[in-house]
Amino acid sequence: MNKIKLADLKHLDKQDPLSKYREEFFLPKNTIYFDGNSLGPVPTKTIKNLNKTINEEWGKDLINSWNKANWINLPQTLGDKIAPLLGAKSGEVVVVDSTSLNLFKVLTSALRLNKNRKKVVSESTNFPSDLYILEGVNGMLNNHYECQLIDDDINFEKYIDSSTAVVMLSHINYKTGRISDMKKITDYAHQQGALVVWDLSHSVGVIPMDLHNIGVDFAVGCTYKHLNGGPGAPGFLYVHSDLIEIVSQPLSGWLGHSDPFAFETKYTPANNINKFICGTPSILSYKAVESALDIFDEISLEQVREKSIQLSELFIKLIQQECGDFGFELFSPIDAAHRGSQISYKHENAYPIMQSLISRGIIGDYREPNILRFGISPLYMRHEDVWSAIICLKNIMQSNEWDSSNFKIRNYVT
Repeated sequence: MNKIKLADLKHLDKQDPLSKYREEFFLPKNTIYFDGNSLGPVPTKTIKNLNKTINEEWGKDLINSWNKANWINLPQTLGDKIAPLLGAKSGEVVVVDSTSLNLFKVLTSALRLNKNRKKVVSESTNFPSDLYILEGVNGMLNNHYECQLIDDDINFEKYIDSSTAVVMLSHINYKTGRISDMKKITDYAHQQGALVVWDLSHSVGVIPMDLHNIGVDFAVGCTYKHLNGGPGAPGFLYVHSDLIEIVSQPLSGWLGHSDPFAFETKYTPANNINKFICGTPSILSYKAVESALDIFDEISLEQVREKSIQLSELFIKLIQQECGDFGFELFSPIDAAHRGSQISYKHENAYPIMQSLISRGIIGDYREPNILRFGISPLYMRHEDVWSAIICLKNIMQSNEWDSSNFKIRNYVT
């Protein structure tokens, strides 16, 4: 293998068609950010948009902005902006609540549609919050369902049968970055009469998807990772247009009513995606998401995916080249086609190593029990950044800097 050189990587950055989008983000000096798969950085437009919202829409126009600035329709208008990133149609996506609340809504909705079946299939390595929601929903329904959490990601189909009501999975595994075959699993689940719910939190914004044409029934996701909507930004949910009119959801809030401002005593759900809205949208958060989504208006997700693969392949090769003797074990799939926009490595001293990197401005994160996780964010990350991060890691390992007691103190958020 030819040795990778920094000069060659700088040349690639100059040719990068996505390089101009780096200017769309506020990136602190002397920081290389590998945690966009957990919290995206601040888009520069967001600062201006929030100032306008606070000073003009809220400050001057006050309550009139529900109409004048169209605040009331932000859940639907932002949903329609996310829809192309998912391969969804207009009216199939709404931005509302949190990912966990949305999962509660769509999972319960799916179970109501398939109420004569007794099994829900998911993965033992699914994101814990998703599994907690599944556990809570099943408990609410008197543990009516057998919740089968499987470990076999290769022969998944053998666990889906005529007793399966719902298959609930993450498109990208949060620890390994492994991509599940959405089309294959969805097709097989439908052949068996099961419905599918996908969590897209780690894939939206970095991987092209085709939810509507594949026939995905339900999906949820967040806007604060690769969509850069801000900490605690609202989630989104998707419902296939074939199901929207017939499905019902359990949280019958007033803005899900067919005519909220009629203030009727009896609840009549809207006959469109609005039925999944509950309470009043948090406008400041929605406005942050709005400006972040504007960045994607002219971006090709195919180009984003191509650069993501380039950067992650470079990361793996540089680890082998510069840090091959330090005990790092690749935890993500070696095949880029099966790997999302992150790289994970196992190491027995993963936590202090990551803390040492963070102290030097190389920001990734740690996941139990021994995983260093590096998000790949193609819109603002350069090939040069990957080089700098790996050389920094090499210096940390050579000097045993990570072995300082300061780096072994556990923070609450890892």
